[in-house]
Amino acid sequence: MRAPASGPRNLEVGLRAAFAVAVPLFLLFAVGRLDLTAYATFGAFTALYGRNEPYRVRVRTLTVAALALLVSISLGVALAVAGEPLPLVALALVLVVGGGTLFVTVFQMVPPQALFFVFALLVCAAVPTPAADAFPRIGLAAAAAAFAWLLTMSGWAIRRIPGVDRGLLARSGLVTELRRRPQTDLAALRDPRVWLTVAQNVVGVLVAGGIALAFGFGHAYWAVVSLVAVIPPARAAHSISRSLHRIVGTIVGVAVTAVLLVWSPPSIVVICVIVVCQFFAEILVARHYGAALVFITPLALSVSHLASPTPLSTLVVDRVLETILGAGIGIALVLLARAVERKRGLAA
Repeated sequence: MRAPASGPRNLEVGLRAAFAVAVPLFLLFAVGRLDLTAYATFGAFTALYGRNEPYRVRVRTLTVAALALLVSISLGVALAVAGEPLPLVALALVLVVGGGTLFVTVFQMVPPQALFFVFALLVCAAVPTPAADAFPRIGLAAAAAAFAWLLTMSGWAIRRIPGVDRGLLARSGLVTELRRRPQTDLAALRDPRVWLTVAQNVVGVLVAGGIALAFGFGHAYWAVVSLVAVIPPARAAHSISRSLHRIVGTIVGVAVTAVLLVWSPPSIVVICVIVVCQFFAEILVARHYGAALVFITPLALSVSHLASPTPLSTLVVDRVLETILGAGIGIALVLLARAVERKRGLAA
Protein backbone atom coordinates (compact mmCIF):
# COMPACT_ATOMS: atom_id res chain seq x y z
CA MET A 1 0.00 0.00 0.00
CA ARG A 2 1.49 3.34 -1.02
CA ALA A 3 1.22 6.50 0.96
CA PRO A 4 0.50 9.71 -0.90
CA ALA A 5 3.52 11.02 -2.71
CA SER A 6 3.33 14.24 -0.71
CA GLY A 7 3.61 12.37 2.60
CA PRO A 8 6.39 13.31 4.99
CA ARG A 9 9.81 11.80 4.38
CA ASN A 10 11.77 11.77 7.64
CA LEU A 11 14.30 9.96 9.75
CA GLU A 12 12.54 10.38 13.08
CA VAL A 13 10.15 7.45 12.70
CA GLY A 14 12.92 5.09 11.61
CA LEU A 15 15.42 6.18 14.23
CA ARG A 16 13.02 5.87 17.14
CA ALA A 17 11.85 2.41 15.96
CA ALA A 18 15.47 1.26 15.62
CA PHE A 19 16.42 2.71 19.03
CA ALA A 20 13.36 1.09 20.63
CA VAL A 21 14.59 -2.38 19.67
CA ALA A 22 18.33 -1.68 19.97
CA VAL A 23 18.34 -0.75 23.66
CA PRO A 24 16.62 -3.89 25.02
CA LEU A 25 18.51 -6.22 22.67
CA PHE A 26 21.93 -4.82 23.54
CA LEU A 27 21.01 -5.05 27.23
CA LEU A 28 20.06 -8.72 26.77
CA PHE A 29 23.34 -9.28 24.93
CA ALA A 30 25.24 -7.67 27.81
CA VAL A 31 23.66 -10.00 30.37
CA GLY A 32 23.90 -13.09 28.15
CA ARG A 33 20.15 -13.66 27.73
CA LEU A 34 19.59 -13.52 24.00
CA ASP A 35 17.19 -16.44 24.40
CA LEU A 36 14.72 -13.72 25.47
CA THR A 37 15.15 -11.74 22.25
CA ALA A 38 11.65 -12.45 20.94
CA TYR A 39 9.83 -10.98 23.94
CA ALA A 40 11.86 -7.77 23.97
CA THR A 41 11.54 -7.33 20.21
CA PHE A 42 7.80 -7.86 20.10
CA GLY A 43 7.30 -5.38 22.93
CA ALA A 44 9.49 -2.91 21.05
CA PHE A 45 7.20 -3.25 18.01
CA THR A 46 5.03 -0.70 19.84
CA ALA A 47 7.27 1.92 18.25
CA LEU A 48 6.04 0.91 14.79
CA TYR A 49 2.67 2.52 15.51
CA GLY A 50 1.52 6.12 15.87
CA ARG A 51 3.71 7.51 13.11
CA ASN A 52 3.04 11.08 12.01
CA GLU A 53 0.19 11.52 14.51
CA PRO A 54 -0.35 14.47 16.88
CA TYR A 55 0.60 13.45 20.40
CA ARG A 56 -2.91 13.60 21.84
CA VAL A 57 -3.92 11.03 19.19
CA ARG A 58 -0.68 9.08 19.40
CA VAL A 59 -1.25 8.37 23.10
CA ARG A 60 -4.33 6.38 22.17
CA THR A 61 -2.72 4.60 19.23
CA LEU A 62 0.40 3.58 21.12
CA THR A 63 -1.54 2.43 24.16
CA VAL A 64 -3.92 0.19 22.22
CA ALA A 65 -1.05 -1.12 20.06
CA ALA A 66 1.02 -1.99 23.13
CA LEU A 67 -1.95 -3.72 24.75
CA ALA A 68 -2.68 -5.73 21.59
CA LEU A 69 0.95 -6.82 21.32
CA LEU A 70 1.08 -7.78 25.00
CA VAL A 71 -2.13 -9.78 24.73
CA SER A 72 -0.66 -11.63 21.72
CA ILE A 73 2.63 -12.25 23.53
CA SER A 74 0.84 -13.41 26.70
CA LEU A 75 -1.33 -15.83 24.75
CA GLY A 76 1.76 -17.18 23.02
CA VAL A 77 3.61 -17.66 26.32
CA ALA A 78 0.56 -19.38 27.84
CA LEU A 79 0.43 -21.76 24.86
CA ALA A 80 4.14 -22.48 25.21
CA VAL A 81 3.71 -23.31 28.90
CA ALA A 82 0.84 -25.65 27.98
CA GLY A 83 3.04 -27.44 25.44
CA GLU A 84 1.68 -25.69 22.32
CA PRO A 85 -1.45 -27.88 21.93
CA LEU A 86 -2.65 -27.57 18.34
CA PRO A 87 -6.39 -26.98 19.05
CA LEU A 88 -5.58 -24.13 21.45
CA VAL A 89 -3.01 -22.65 19.05
CA ALA A 90 -5.63 -22.67 16.28
CA LEU A 91 -8.21 -21.02 18.55
CA ALA A 92 -5.75 -18.34 19.70
CA LEU A 93 -4.68 -17.72 16.09
CA VAL A 94 -8.29 -17.19 14.99
CA LEU A 95 -8.88 -14.78 17.88
CA VAL A 96 -5.69 -12.80 17.23
CA VAL A 97 -5.93 -12.57 13.43
CA GLY A 98 -9.67 -11.87 13.44
CA GLY A 99 -9.64 -9.54 16.43
CA GLY A 100 -6.43 -7.88 15.29
CA THR A 101 -7.89 -7.15 11.85
CA LEU A 102 -10.92 -5.49 13.46
CA PHE A 103 -8.66 -3.71 15.93
CA VAL A 104 -6.37 -2.03 13.39
CA THR A 105 -9.37 -1.11 11.23
CA VAL A 106 -11.43 0.46 14.01
CA PHE A 107 -8.46 2.48 15.27
CA GLN A 108 -7.19 3.18 11.70
CA MET A 109 -3.71 2.03 12.61
CA VAL A 110 -0.59 1.85 10.45
CA PRO A 111 0.56 -0.85 9.79
CA PRO A 112 -3.05 -1.68 8.85
CA GLN A 113 -2.83 -5.46 9.32
CA ALA A 114 -2.62 -7.95 12.19
CA LEU A 115 0.77 -9.21 10.95
CA PHE A 116 2.83 -8.26 14.01
CA PHE A 117 0.21 -9.55 16.46
CA VAL A 118 0.10 -12.91 14.68
CA PHE A 119 3.88 -13.12 14.48
CA ALA A 120 4.24 -12.37 18.21
CA LEU A 121 1.65 -15.00 19.12
CA LEU A 122 3.12 -17.83 17.05
CA VAL A 123 6.80 -17.26 17.78
CA CYS A 124 6.20 -16.97 21.54
CA ALA A 125 4.07 -20.13 21.40
CA ALA A 126 6.91 -21.99 19.65
CA VAL A 127 9.57 -21.17 22.29
CA PRO A 128 9.55 -23.82 25.07
CA THR A 129 8.69 -22.02 28.32
CA PRO A 130 8.67 -23.41 31.88
CA ALA A 131 5.71 -22.14 33.92
CA ALA A 132 8.05 -20.31 36.30
CA ASP A 133 9.44 -18.23 33.40
CA ALA A 134 6.08 -17.14 31.98
CA PHE A 135 5.54 -13.92 33.93
CA PRO A 136 9.18 -12.75 33.71
CA ARG A 137 9.03 -13.12 29.91
CA ILE A 138 5.74 -11.25 29.69
CA GLY A 139 7.17 -8.64 32.06
CA LEU A 140 10.20 -8.17 29.79
CA ALA A 141 7.86 -7.63 26.83
CA ALA A 142 5.86 -5.11 28.86
CA ALA A 143 9.03 -3.24 29.86
CA ALA A 144 10.17 -3.08 26.21
CA ALA A 145 6.70 -1.86 25.18
CA ALA A 146 6.75 0.83 27.88
CA PHE A 147 10.19 1.99 26.74
CA ALA A 148 9.02 2.09 23.10
CA TRP A 149 5.88 3.99 24.19
CA LEU A 150 7.95 6.65 25.98
CA LEU A 151 10.43 6.88 23.12
CA THR A 152 7.70 7.33 20.53
CA MET A 153 6.15 10.11 22.64
CA SER A 154 9.53 11.80 23.21
CA GLY A 155 9.10 14.04 20.16
CA TRP A 156 6.61 16.06 22.20
CA ALA A 157 9.50 17.31 24.34
CA ILE A 158 11.90 17.72 21.40
CA ARG A 159 9.44 20.00 19.64
CA ARG A 160 9.28 22.23 22.70
CA ILE A 161 13.00 22.85 23.16
CA PRO A 162 13.44 26.66 23.25
CA GLY A 163 15.02 28.12 20.13
CA VAL A 164 14.48 25.03 17.96
CA ASP A 165 13.31 25.83 14.44
CA ARG A 166 10.68 23.13 13.98
CA GLY A 167 10.12 24.05 10.34
CA LEU A 168 13.82 23.56 9.57
CA LEU A 169 13.86 20.21 11.40
CA ALA A 170 10.79 19.06 9.48
CA ARG A 171 12.31 20.02 6.13
CA SER A 172 15.55 18.22 7.03
CA GLY A 173 13.63 15.07 7.86
CA LEU A 174 14.77 14.98 11.49
CA VAL A 175 11.25 15.36 12.84
CA THR A 176 7.91 14.20 11.56
CA GLU A 177 5.25 16.51 10.19
CA LEU A 178 2.24 15.45 12.25
CA ARG A 179 -0.27 15.22 9.42
CA ARG A 180 -2.02 11.95 10.18
CA ARG A 181 -5.16 12.21 12.34
CA PRO A 182 -6.90 8.83 12.55
CA GLN A 183 -10.31 8.60 14.18
CA THR A 184 -11.90 5.71 16.02
CA ASP A 185 -14.18 4.17 13.38
CA LEU A 186 -16.79 1.97 15.07
CA ALA A 187 -18.76 1.94 11.81
CA ALA A 188 -16.14 -0.49 10.53
CA LEU A 189 -17.79 -3.17 12.66
CA ARG A 190 -20.86 -2.91 10.41
CA ASP A 191 -18.95 -2.84 7.12
CA PRO A 192 -19.25 -6.07 5.08
CA ARG A 193 -15.88 -5.35 3.45
CA VAL A 194 -14.19 -5.45 6.85
CA TRP A 195 -15.81 -8.76 7.74
CA LEU A 196 -14.80 -10.13 4.33
CA THR A 197 -11.18 -9.35 5.22
CA VAL A 198 -11.61 -10.96 8.64
CA ALA A 199 -12.98 -14.07 6.94
CA GLN A 200 -10.09 -14.13 4.46
CA ASN A 201 -7.55 -13.99 7.27
CA VAL A 202 -9.26 -16.54 9.50
CA VAL A 203 -9.83 -19.08 6.73
CA GLY A 204 -6.41 -18.40 5.23
CA VAL A 205 -4.36 -18.90 8.41
CA LEU A 206 -6.15 -22.15 9.23
CA VAL A 207 -5.68 -23.54 5.72
CA ALA A 208 -2.05 -22.37 5.38
CA GLY A 209 -1.10 -23.55 8.85
CA GLY A 210 -2.87 -26.88 8.39
CA ILE A 211 -1.19 -27.63 5.06
CA ALA A 212 2.24 -26.59 6.40
CA LEU A 213 1.82 -28.95 9.35
CA ALA A 214 0.60 -31.77 7.09
CA PHE A 215 3.75 -31.46 4.96
CA GLY A 216 5.96 -31.35 8.05
CA PHE A 217 7.45 -27.89 7.57
CA GLY A 218 9.47 -26.69 10.54
CA HIS A 219 7.63 -23.94 12.41
CA ALA A 220 4.58 -23.72 10.16
CA TYR A 221 3.92 -20.22 11.47
CA TRP A 222 5.85 -18.72 8.56
CA ALA A 223 3.20 -19.92 6.09
CA VAL A 224 0.62 -18.21 8.33
CA VAL A 225 2.63 -14.98 8.53
CA SER A 226 3.11 -14.95 4.75
CA LEU A 227 -0.62 -15.40 4.26
CA VAL A 228 -1.42 -12.46 6.54
CA ALA A 229 1.16 -10.31 4.72
CA VAL A 230 -0.45 -11.00 1.33
CA ILE A 231 -4.10 -10.36 2.28
CA PRO A 232 -4.88 -6.65 1.68
CA PRO A 233 -5.96 -4.49 4.63
CA ALA A 234 -9.69 -4.11 5.26
CA ARG A 235 -11.37 -1.78 2.73
CA ALA A 236 -8.30 -1.82 0.47
CA ALA A 237 -8.60 -2.89 -3.16
CA HIS A 238 -8.07 -6.63 -3.64
CA SER A 239 -5.30 -6.06 -6.13
CA ILE A 240 -3.32 -9.01 -7.49
CA SER A 241 -0.40 -6.72 -8.36
CA ARG A 242 -0.11 -5.51 -4.76
CA SER A 243 -0.28 -9.06 -3.48
CA LEU A 244 2.48 -10.04 -5.91
CA HIS A 245 4.59 -7.13 -4.62
CA ARG A 246 4.21 -8.57 -1.13
CA ILE A 247 5.15 -12.06 -2.28
CA VAL A 248 8.24 -10.77 -4.07
CA GLY A 249 9.16 -8.63 -1.07
CA THR A 250 8.91 -11.62 1.27
CA ILE A 251 10.94 -13.94 -0.99
CA VAL A 252 13.62 -11.29 -1.52
CA GLY A 253 13.68 -10.84 2.24
CA VAL A 254 14.31 -14.57 2.70
CA ALA A 255 17.18 -14.36 0.21
CA VAL A 256 18.63 -11.35 2.02
CA THR A 257 18.45 -13.31 5.28
CA ALA A 258 20.35 -16.19 3.71
CA VAL A 259 23.12 -13.84 2.58
CA LEU A 260 23.29 -12.23 6.02
CA LEU A 261 23.35 -15.47 8.02
CA VAL A 262 25.25 -17.83 5.68
CA TRP A 263 28.54 -17.15 7.46
CA SER A 264 27.07 -17.76 10.96
CA PRO A 265 27.75 -14.25 12.23
CA PRO A 266 28.15 -13.57 15.95
CA SER A 267 25.04 -12.56 17.90
CA ILE A 268 26.06 -8.91 18.05
CA VAL A 269 25.99 -8.76 14.23
CA VAL A 270 22.54 -10.38 14.13
CA ILE A 271 21.31 -7.76 16.61
CA CYS A 272 22.66 -5.01 14.34
CA VAL A 273 20.80 -6.61 11.41
CA ILE A 274 17.58 -6.53 13.45
CA VAL A 275 18.09 -2.85 14.34
CA VAL A 276 18.85 -1.82 10.74
CA CYS A 277 15.88 -3.80 9.40
CA GLN A 278 13.59 -2.22 12.01
CA PHE A 279 14.75 1.22 10.82
CA PHE A 280 14.04 0.61 7.13
CA ALA A 281 10.84 -1.34 7.79
CA GLU A 282 9.41 1.65 9.64
CA ILE A 283 10.55 4.09 6.95
CA LEU A 284 8.86 2.04 4.20
CA VAL A 285 5.85 0.39 5.83
CA ALA A 286 3.39 3.21 5.16
CA ARG A 287 4.73 3.89 1.64
CA HIS A 288 5.14 0.51 0.01
CA TYR A 289 4.39 -2.61 2.01
CA GLY A 290 6.03 -4.90 -0.53
CA ALA A 291 9.32 -3.02 -0.21
CA ALA A 292 8.97 -2.97 3.57
CA LEU A 293 8.72 -6.78 3.58
CA VAL A 294 12.26 -6.94 2.18
CA PHE A 295 13.31 -5.68 5.63
CA ILE A 296 10.47 -7.08 7.77
CA THR A 297 11.34 -10.63 6.65
CA PRO A 298 15.03 -10.57 7.72
CA LEU A 299 13.92 -8.82 10.91
CA ALA A 300 11.46 -11.62 11.69
CA LEU A 301 13.83 -14.45 10.74
CA SER A 302 16.74 -12.92 12.67
CA VAL A 303 14.59 -12.63 15.79
CA SER A 304 13.57 -16.27 15.39
CA HIS A 305 17.21 -17.26 14.83
CA LEU A 306 18.40 -15.59 18.03
CA ALA A 307 15.52 -16.96 20.09
CA SER A 308 15.80 -20.51 18.70
CA PRO A 309 18.83 -21.07 16.41
CA THR A 310 18.09 -23.16 13.31
CA PRO A 311 20.53 -24.47 10.66
CA LEU A 312 20.60 -22.00 7.79
CA SER A 313 19.75 -24.57 5.10
CA THR A 314 16.63 -25.61 7.00
CA LEU A 315 15.72 -22.01 7.74
CA VAL A 316 15.94 -20.84 4.13
CA VAL A 317 14.36 -23.87 2.44
CA ASP A 318 11.48 -24.05 4.91
CA ARG A 319 10.83 -20.33 4.75
CA VAL A 320 10.82 -20.23 0.94
CA LEU A 321 8.41 -23.17 0.73
CA GLU A 322 6.21 -21.76 3.49
CA THR A 323 6.21 -18.32 1.86
CA ILE A 324 5.10 -19.81 -1.46
CA LEU A 325 2.42 -21.83 0.31
CA GLY A 326 1.04 -18.93 2.36
CA ALA A 327 1.26 -16.49 -0.52
CA GLY A 328 -0.43 -18.89 -2.94
CA ILE A 329 -3.35 -19.37 -0.59
CA GLY A 330 -3.45 -15.62 -0.08
CA ILE A 331 -3.67 -15.00 -3.84
CA ALA A 332 -6.51 -17.53 -4.11
CA LEU A 333 -8.39 -15.72 -1.35
CA VAL A 334 -7.77 -12.34 -3.00
CA LEU A 335 -9.26 -13.68 -6.24
CA LEU A 336 -12.21 -15.10 -4.33
CA ALA A 337 -12.78 -11.78 -2.56
CA ARG A 338 -12.69 -9.94 -5.89
CA ALA A 339 -15.34 -12.30 -7.23
CA VAL A 340 -17.50 -11.75 -4.13
CA GLU A 341 -17.18 -7.97 -4.45
CA ARG A 342 -18.05 -8.05 -8.15
CA LYS A 343 -21.09 -10.20 -7.44
CA ARG A 344 -22.17 -7.87 -4.66
CA GLY A 345 -21.72 -4.89 -6.97
CA LEU A 346 -23.89 -6.48 -9.64
CA ALA A 347 -26.52 -7.39 -7.06
CA ALA A 348 -26.58 -3.82 -5.79
